[in-house]
Amino acid sequence: MLRRGTPVLGAFIDTLSWDETTAKIVSWGSAHESRYVCACNVHSVVTTTTDPEFKAAVNFSDMSLPDGAPIAWACRRLGFPTQERINGPDLMWRYLREAERLGQSVYFYGSTEYILNKLRSSLKVSFPDLVVVGMRSPKFGVLSLSEDEADICSINDSGANVLFVGLGCPKQEKWMAAHRGRVQAVMIGVGAAFDFHSGSIHRAPRWMQQNGLEWIHRLYSEPRRLFKRYLSTNTKFMIGISRQLISMRLNAHEK
Repeated sequence: MLRRGTPVLGAFIDTLSWDETTAKIVSWGSAHESRYVCACNVHSVVTTTTDPEFKAAVNFSDMSLPDGAPIAWACRRLGFPTQERINGPDLMWRYLREAERLGQSVYFYGSTEYILNKLRSSLKVSFPDLVVVGMRSPKFGVLSLSEDEADICSINDSGANVLFVGLGCPKQEKWMAAHRGRVQAVMIGVGAAFDFHSGSIHRAPRWMQQNGLEWIHRLYSEPRRLFKRYLSTNTKFMIGISRQLISMRLNAHEK
């Protein structure tokens, strides 16, 4: 499959519009094609530089999207000047709107029973006609072969067009890569989207999202969990992307 995009550190990022992204998911979903979509933020692209299995999962996906504002910014600097941020939570909501309109069915895999129950209630309010054919919170840790097979059968037997996977990065990307060809639906890794849309975690105000400041809100909300990660990954990203941009300019100058 030909893909339009650019490498950002170790990750190939697809450069698509919101409409193109949603249309691909709708089309693949209608045919029950076994595909998977990654939403890549700074943590994701930095992880591709140290985790070969994760890098392969991202780069052999059917779409890897610029989830974080810095990733969209990098794409614009690397030759795609109109690239927008295509983030997982908003992508999930946009697709659900289309799914409700078209009658496509959805399944949610990951998180906890508590979060899934809250998410179910939220979806009933926002999308009263949406066809939700399943929700499953797998046990923590590695599933046995029989447990994994039971989950696959549940998903496939449901007839879901799209499977939203909320297992967290990098687990969800590796899980989707391992299940392409086995799960007969479009798998979309959406990270914390279940928490956001269930109301368990409040997202940043829209103005912060639109100006690339959502990470500040998340850091303020979860400082103990995110401070070290942001300090490490953001520093590595800035160093890595600076080197990449300098290299690109030097190569262009030599030509």
